[in-house]
Formats: sequence, structure tokens, C-alpha cells
Amino acid sequence: MTDGTGRTPTEAFVAHRNLLFTVAYEMLGSAADAEDVLQEAWLRWVGVDHDEVREQRAYLVRIVTRQALMHLRTLGRRKESYVGPWLPEPLLTSPDVAEDVELADSVSMAMLLVLETLAPAERAVFVLREVFALDYAEIAEAVDRTPAAVRQIAHRARAHVAARRPRGSVSAAENRRTVAAFRGAVETGDLQGLLDVLAPDVVLLTDGGGVVRAALAPVVGAGLVAEVLGNIASTTLHPTLINGDPALVIRRGGEVDTVIAMRIDDGLITGLYAVRNPAKLSRVERENPVGR
Repeated sequence: MTDGTGRTPTEAFVAHRNLLFTVAYEMLGSAADAEDVLQEAWLRWVGVDHDEVREQRAYLVRIVTRQALMHLRTLGRRKESYVGPWLPEPLLTSPDVAEDVELADSVSMAMLLVLETLAPAERAVFVLREVFALDYAEIAEAVDRTPAAVRQIAHRARAHVAARRPRGSVSAAENRRTVAAFRGAVETGDLQGLLDVLAPDVVLLTDGGGVVRAALAPVVGAGLVAEVLGNIASTTLHPTLINGDPALVIRRGGEVDTVIAMRIDDGLITGLYAVRNPAKLSRVERENPVGR
């Protein structure tokens, strides 16, 4: 059985898989949970009467969105008992993702943390509208709201995100220079070099999940953050692309120990996100296909 594009249901699912994974990941901040959502979506998709499906992409996005919304409830309960700051699961991404500015921004660690501050329905609507450009009628079906209600939710979510997203536009080249300066300062223990690239109100979040050593509260201020980073001086930091942005990886004994992602505003680092929880580090060894 095929649709108007000539694709069978299986071919359609495979063709849209990167999009579906990205929708689920942006809603959940967890690649493992996003994969679970895709498994559940596949089981529902194969049970659908495909003769009744007018547009496969929209239908698949609807299934994934509904499953992700259900997972958000479970994830919320899990976060309530999480030890220390909770950070999204970092993904190793290809250079192609970084070249798609809107996609890279939407999966960045900084943006995912902003999305965490939205209510579940707001998060779903924002992702589907602002990132994937679905029309209001399609989103309404996915979140079980009227198109008019979806417009209101989208307006509210857009204003919320706009107030919290990175303040200044920074080129990819400037980002790389800032990350390189930060890397050199940490590796050599250059305190002044660190202070030169850290914003005065920089915030460091470390996610150990209660499994490995990590700060249990945010570290705020350039001086305190530089002091903490001084503990890893002389450690080699390996540059990589995480969630579409330049990032650094610390390895110990050949294994990934820490992923350091960052938020850069106007050439200064305003946020540092150090993921150390071993359960969240399996996706930084191989590229993860995200897409629109």
C-alpha cells in the first residue's frame, strides 16, 4: 500500500524518522526517551488504516507528539527526584546540523533548557510551530486543542522563549573562537584567560545524576566558575559538535567522562552545561540524525 508519493507506510516512517526523532527529543530533552516514543509511534502507525491517512508526515508527527506528551508526565516525576541539576542528554551532531542555523538553535543545550520552562502543551506547540512550521490546524490535532487555542498558546510560548533565549547573534566563527579561547585557558590553568571569556554572571550547571561527583546547585559568577574549572586544569579537552554547537569532551581512561556544552551571548560564555551522568553520555560517540 502506498500514498500519493508512492511510499509504503514503512518507507514513509523511515523517510520521516529524523524529523520524528527531533520532535520527540526537543520535547523531552532525552534521546533515550525519544527513541522509546518512536518505537511506540511505529507500533501505532502499523495499526492505522492507511487508506484513511491524507498526509503521512502530519499524521506521524501527531502520533509522536501525543506519545511525547504522555512521556513528559513520567519525565516530570523523574526530574522531581533527580539529584542535582537536570540537563538534557547531549547529542553528537554532524556539521550539517550546525549549518542549519534554525535547527541548530532549536536543539542547542541552551534552547532545550529554555523549553524546559514551558508547560507541556506550550512546549509541543512551540516546537511544532516555530521549528517545524506546522500549520495551526495540524498542531491542533496533535495536541487536542482548537486552532484558536493553539494560536494563543503559540503566542504565549513565543513571548516566553523570546525573553529567555540568547541575547545576541553570534556567528559560528566567533563561537569557535570563544570555545577555543576557553579550551586553552582551562587546559593551561590561565585564570585571567578564563575571566576574559566568561560573562560576569555566567552560570555553571553540572549534571552527575547522583552517580558521579557534581555540584548539587548552580555555580554563579565568573570568579566562582573559574575557581571550579581550575580543578580540571591540565586536562585535555577534545573539541566536538554537541547539539549543533561547538563543545568540549573530557575523556578518562579512553571513556567519555564529561561533555561541556555552552551558551555564548555577544562573544562571552553565559552558560556552561557539564553533563557527567554516565547514563546520558552514550550518544556522544556516534552522530545522531536530527532533521526537519
